[in-house]
Amino acid sequence: QVQLVESGGGLVQAGGSLRLSCAASGRTFSRNTMGWFRQAPGKEREFVASISWNIEYADSGKGRFTISRDNAKNTVYLQLNRLKPEDTAVYYCAASDTIWGTSRMSAQYNYWGQGTQVTVSS
Repeated sequence: QVQLVESGGGLVQAGGSLRLSCAASGRTFSRNTMGWFRQAPGKEREFVASISWNIEYADSGKGRFTISRDNAKNTVYLQLNRLKPEDTAVYYCAASDTIWGTSRMSAQYNYWGQGTQVTVSS
């Protein structure tokens, strides 16, 4: 059974940093498309970043967020720098069965974690 477990969320002041981790178990995702999404209260879930043979970011995170992966640990990371109050959301890790490149579409992902809360105070 595939499981994705996020960690690293928390409360941080504006301008601060957090590093989110997503540990996968049940199968290896070393070549698969992985992504991070987020959902703020009252808003729809939105794309944040994706990694495959390439990397893609939403405009909101370009220059501030960095996605990476450690295939030996079957883990994907999202480094969040220069955080803003509008980055407050539950952040979800997602994994796809595909290896064809990054994707912004949540429908392309087959497995999801439970989410980790990121709260940025002003």
